[in-house]
Amino acid sequence: MGTALRQSYQTKQLVNWRRRISDWIQSIARVRVPLLAAFLLRLALMIAALTLTGTHVITQGDTASYLNPGRTLILHGAFASGGVPEIDRTPGYPLFAEITGMIGANVLLVVVTQIVLSLVSLLMVRKIANQVFPDRNAGSIAVWLYAFEPLSIIYSVRLMPETLFVLLLLLVVERLLSFLRSGKLVTLAAAGVLLAAATYVRPVSYYLVFPLAAGLAMAAPKEGGLRWKAPAVLLITVLPLLAAWQVRNFAETGYRGFSSIAEKNLYFFQSAEVSAELQHLSLGEEQKQLGYPEDIYYFAAHPNQRTWSQSQKLSFMREQAAKILAAHPFLYLQTHFAGVGVVAFTPGAAEFLQLLGAYPAGSSMPHRIVNEGVAVSAKRVILAHPQVAITMALLEGFLLLLYIASIRSCVSADRIGPAILMLVGIATYFFLISGGAQAVGRYRLPVMPELCILAAGGLTLSRIKQPQSHNSSAVEKYELS
Repeated sequence: MGTALRQSYQTKQLVNWRRRISDWIQSIARVRVPLLAAFLLRLALMIAALTLTGTHVITQGDTASYLNPGRTLILHGAFASGGVPEIDRTPGYPLFAEITGMIGANVLLVVVTQIVLSLVSLLMVRKIANQVFPDRNAGSIAVWLYAFEPLSIIYSVRLMPETLFVLLLLLVVERLLSFLRSGKLVTLAAAGVLLAAATYVRPVSYYLVFPLAAGLAMAAPKEGGLRWKAPAVLLITVLPLLAAWQVRNFAETGYRGFSSIAEKNLYFFQSAEVSAELQHLSLGEEQKQLGYPEDIYYFAAHPNQRTWSQSQKLSFMREQAAKILAAHPFLYLQTHFAGVGVVAFTPGAAEFLQLLGAYPAGSSMPHRIVNEGVAVSAKRVILAHPQVAITMALLEGFLLLLYIASIRSCVSADRIGPAILMLVGIATYFFLISGGAQAVGRYRLPVMPELCILAAGGLTLSRIKQPQSHNSSAVEKYELS
């Protein structure tokens, strides 16, 4: 009897898995055209970049700071750089890059893997859009928008953590929406694990669990005490996983934080920008005085710290930055929100043209719009490099379309439900936390799926109203006859 029941259960499980696989294949088939378009766009950029600039631009910038500790971890079992425990970077993306190809110095394999992840994100965008805006076919529009979204295309070809981070973030959103429908705490626990994994890829989501927990306390179903159980489960799932890395950092170096990038950004960017404004200097000049970006320059500016430990230097940076920011809070807020503007509206043309080897070299391009002003910077670009200006205008136009359609979606909604509030809240979180002097356009990438989903909701509003106007006109014709 027990054997028969077990076989029956296994048969049902097998049928369920087959049904899920069949549904998944059908869902892919329904979006095969935008999926193919997205794949061809990303593949074309990869081929063009490899042909025109090789792997130089694909791996430039911060890429080496991810690859070195990842390789050391795999080969020697220690997450370190230059023989010193690594606390700037977290192990998520370094391990991913090494496992998917860089352990054999195969850049092409890593990029192809990231393109596949970008396509999976495309499917997640469709699924979430259909859940947020049911009966609108919003998923189809969201897929097309994200297929052509410039930053998602560019950073699927760059060896940076953004593509992996975005996919994990979308999985978190999907699990949270599933919980709001079903009320199953196991689903919420899965969202917590995924959020912790995303934070190990990019520490920028470190504080996201707290606004999400607050949202669940208000939006979770009332039955069974879920209003308090839901945020508790999310916090209990996420925080111990994050604390584990902080324990590792403390044991290795005495540093208590999750990533020392936070202290370095405060010292070399946030407070440095305030000091530069007060002294009428450029940010670069102030950073040079502080000893940025290499240790050799830092110790030249702070010779007494040569014998200090990593944790002592980071404590000094945090304390000095806190003093400056506390003494000039309004100036700090001004510079911070100027950075939010950079994140929100930088079109990504520079990164795109760099991959193609078409970005102008030298000093003819503005380096910091915050310092030079938008009008002056735009005039310089238009006069000196009209092809760059055209690229910027096209990408900016697409971005503004997404913003306008997203605003329309929120303003025109009869009722702003928890799903829309969650998307808006997550986007707002990444905008606010990414501001400041270190702000760049790629920090907007985690926001773009939410924008595409909300924009799809705005663009489908006309479809909702159109049948009503058609029916009303038909009634009028009937009455006239």
